[in-house]
Amino acid sequence: MSKNRYTRLLGLLPLAGMLLLGGCKWTLLDPKGQVGLEQRNLIITATLLMLLVVVPVIVMTFAFAWKYRASNTKATYAPKWSHSTKIEIAVWAVPVLIIIALGYITYTSTHALDPYRPLESDVKPITIEVVALDWKWLFIYPEQGIATVNKIVFPANTPINFKVTSDSVMNSFFIPGLGGQIYAMAGMQTKLHLIANENTELEGISANYSGAGFTGMKFKAIATSEADFNAWVAEVKSSPKQLEKAEYEALAKQSQNNPVELYSSFTPDLFQNIINKYEGMKPGKPVKHEKKEVAATEVMGTSSHSAAGAEE
Repeated sequence: MSKNRYTRLLGLLPLAGMLLLGGCKWTLLDPKGQVGLEQRNLIITATLLMLLVVVPVIVMTFAFAWKYRASNTKATYAPKWSHSTKIEIAVWAVPVLIIIALGYITYTSTHALDPYRPLESDVKPITIEVVALDWKWLFIYPEQGIATVNKIVFPANTPINFKVTSDSVMNSFFIPGLGGQIYAMAGMQTKLHLIANENTELEGISANYSGAGFTGMKFKAIATSEADFNAWVAEVKSSPKQLEKAEYEALAKQSQNNPVELYSSFTPDLFQNIINKYEGMKPGKPVKHEKKEVAATEVMGTSSHSAAGAEE
């Protein structure tokens, strides 16, 4: 292949890269919430700091290859050269300083962006309980007394306190446009605090592979005005569907690409009851029965029941 053809191919690489990235959604770099904005700034800062090492290395690689090419007879040839204090200082000092800067930034931002840490705001937060199912998301609004599937609506500029669990395999709750993600695990409750700084419609996803219906496990996250949120709550309350025990058991069965569903009410303490289903599976925990707890202990080689286990 001629040199002209090589030059043409190299010239097409940037264009090919633009075409490949044309369909990408730069959601993480265009956040709509305070947490997402701080996380984006952390990503950019860390990337720029690392490029302080990467870019010079790439430039010097090409520069040295060109300068010491076989055809350049003017290049200094020093086969016995072995040490340079200036080079050693540069090679070690620069990376160490960058690592120190990265360590400090990462430490402070990790604590500042702790997903369990409530956001500071003069506005009363809204609580949304999240349950990962196969393969859909159930959202419970304990204060409003409603529930939805694959859709959440909340006021903009209002902190959202997410309480997350799973009634199936481990999953991960993620709204890229607001920032952060948190695992959903059976028998456990995790927390995530987010906020939207403007009215917007975002896509929420499952960020942890969970089986055949994983790709369709998506939901809509809509930030609106306070008035529109109240109107939406009233609309959900007028829905004929109620999430009672039988309806929930049917909903919990495996299904793919579920549509949005609205429930005007739900079984009391539904979220906590879902967590309690797996209480006996935790290591070191006594197995819970419907009417009593039994805990067996061995004393002097004999087995004796505790007082709680002996009573019915």
